[in-house]
Amino acid sequence: MEISRKKTLHITLGSIKIGGGAPVAVQSMCNTDTRDPKATLGQIRTLGQAGCEIVRLAVPDEDAAKAIGKIRQGTELPLVADIHFDYRLALEAVKQGVDGLRINPGNIGGKDKVAEVVSACKDKGVPIRIGVNAGSLEKHLLEKYGHPTPEAIVESAFGHIRILEDLNYTAIKISLKASDVLTTVAAYRLFSQKSDYPLHIGISEAGTLFAGTIKSSVGLGILLSEGIGDTMRVSLTADPVEEVRVAYEILKALKVRQRGVNIISCPTCGRTEINIIGLAQEVEKRLAHIKEPITVAVMGCVVNGPGEAREADVGIAGGKGIGLLFKHGEIITKFNEPELADVLVKEVEKIIKERSQKPGARIQK
Repeated sequence: MEISRKKTLHITLGSIKIGGGAPVAVQSMCNTDTRDPKATLGQIRTLGQAGCEIVRLAVPDEDAAKAIGKIRQGTELPLVADIHFDYRLALEAVKQGVDGLRINPGNIGGKDKVAEVVSACKDKGVPIRIGVNAGSLEKHLLEKYGHPTPEAIVESAFGHIRILEDLNYTAIKISLKASDVLTTVAAYRLFSQKSDYPLHIGISEAGTLFAGTIKSSVGLGILLSEGIGDTMRVSLTADPVEEVRVAYEILKALKVRQRGVNIISCPTCGRTEINIIGLAQEVEKRLAHIKEPITVAVMGCVVNGPGEAREADVGIAGGKGIGLLFKHGEIITKFNEPELADVLVKEVEKIIKERSQKPGARIQK
């Protein structure tokens, strides 16, 4: 089964194409001090290695805005400046070479100030993301709706959009986030029915690594399964690298994008006679550097394991102190339990190497 994605309007953010059928792009945000280019670039490199394609930077003051110039020189990843309330920070960020802005036109100054920002963005080809958040809706909308309903969130978005459209500016991306999963999903659905602007999806303040992963997987999984979403961020109270890892797992689960290792591993039960939990965790960790898509199985039962993981490219199935190496469900050979992780990792790396040497081979994204 293949998901049919909504074809939204197309914009370009640095080297990344967004909307118009382009792949869903994975985004994260640095938690370093933007005024410290060295620390920020270090984190950007780590995020890039994990597969992050767009990086957002907090810009709380003029020093942070000016530091973007040095950061821009040190990375090719598209950079988005997160601006609140002060249009001058947006102007400085554009001057320093940022690829995109995240602002709300209605709260960065009067119409003349917004016009200055739009003019600068037009000159540099910088798109704007309008970021609507349930926690910071306009007072008149809260009075109208009583609380942050999906309708209130969408009305806020269109209010900001009109400000930019009145200035003949349409290089726009929209986000409509709430910490409540159902509110977020409903807001994106409603907006998607009314507009073709590309959408950045996410669950705001989703929580810790465990709880936030679950909330984000449910909310973003629903939206992506309905073809909604052009860029995404998994917002976690955790290392930003974890946001990228979770994002790709969501995309892989829905077959929206394939990157890296897809681990198939069985739950433990009374038939398991090897340390399947430790083995699966070790294999996952040791294969984390793999970028090419490959399905790897770690099964705990030699009777049913190969058959249950028949669609895997390669895998192991454990018995009492031993394990079988198999490919596409066919048993290849047998090894002792202490050898299993090494054997499987080496076999995966061998397969990846063989694929790379084939004519026309390339990393799938």
